[in-house]
Amino acid sequence: MIDPAEILPAELIERMRRRAAEYDRENRFFDDDLAELRDHGYLRVFVPTDLGGGGHSLADVSVLQQRLAGAAPATALAVNMHLVWTGVAKVLLDRGDDSLRFVLDGAADGELYAFGISEAGNDLVLFGSDSQARPQADGGYRFSGTKIFTSLSPAWTRLGTMGLDTESADAPKVVYGFVERDSSVSARDDWDTLGMRASQSQTTVLDGAYAPAARVVRRLDPGPNPDPFIFGIFACFEILLASVYTGIGARALELAVDAAHSRRSKRTGQTLANDPDIRWRVADAAIAYDGILPQIGSLASDVDDLVDHGASWFPRLSSLKHRATETARHVVDQAIRVAGGSSYFSSNELSRLYRDVLAGIFHPSDAESVHSAVANAWLGPVEG
Repeated sequence: MIDPAEILPAELIERMRRRAAEYDRENRFFDDDLAELRDHGYLRVFVPTDLGGGGHSLADVSVLQQRLAGAAPATALAVNMHLVWTGVAKVLLDRGDDSLRFVLDGAADGELYAFGISEAGNDLVLFGSDSQARPQADGGYRFSGTKIFTSLSPAWTRLGTMGLDTESADAPKVVYGFVERDSSVSARDDWDTLGMRASQSQTTVLDGAYAPAARVVRRLDPGPNPDPFIFGIFACFEILLASVYTGIGARALELAVDAAHSRRSKRTGQTLANDPDIRWRVADAAIAYDGILPQIGSLASDVDDLVDHGASWFPRLSSLKHRATETARHVVDQAIRVAGGSSYFSSNELSRLYRDVLAGIFHPSDAESVHSAVANAWLGPVEG
């Protein structure tokens, strides 16, 4: 088993926890966190050891992201996007597909990858795009469109993105490629949100951003697709998201326990750790939190071990993300109730966690699509 404290030492975690409050208050990107994580080799955790990385599994990284999120949720969420791409590259490599080997090479050389997929109002997510992908004579593509929630906006060096090719003879095709940061890519300074502020997940505008042929990684038919590339994105995205929000829940539970032991009843003279209602709330949060951990570990290990769940992979993964984010919200809510009115002040860490954890409901897969996918898996598609 991995010891997360060896990769994310306690001193580093405490420094990032202190800075998290500053980043949130100032609505500022996590530059210092990023520099330290880079120095610790954290951006290379998925890179194989023979390429200069940590050679860690998805199960390992899920545990690391829980630890990081407990200190700095917005930092962990933003770093997730880099880890998704390097994780996809590893998932494919483990299955004999080296089409994203360049992502691992780039991460080993210090490139920072961002996730430029989401589009306003596009509930097709990976299965369709409002952006344009125009084929070029050299086999490359130029992407034009607007992407939302682009975490790492101030710092990324490579952007994995997608668009719809409507011009080629076999069109339409959803095209995935990686573009560099140049004058064809701009970010809007529009990230002023309720929570996850340090992620600076700004809107990105692509205006003919160029992906050379060697960086065009897939051309797929629109709609659901069993391609391992799509599986890799879905698996890494959902499992690592679940890990981040579970880490927030773990920290909230710690703070609830501290509050119960430090608050004292005027009526009884005892700490609230002896109050039956407070004990019930802490126990309720702990029971919910404990139930998520084996689910994350099991599915992450199944990805690592090349377990074939067939068509059930996608409902399993989306269900995990949904359960983890909803559970984290419940745990934070219980912690707030245990801590009392002091947690309502913005200077209280629980106040920030309460705002940060809310972001979980906006990430794919949302509650509606999860329930639709699971209903289809158990009942079949709606007739007619």
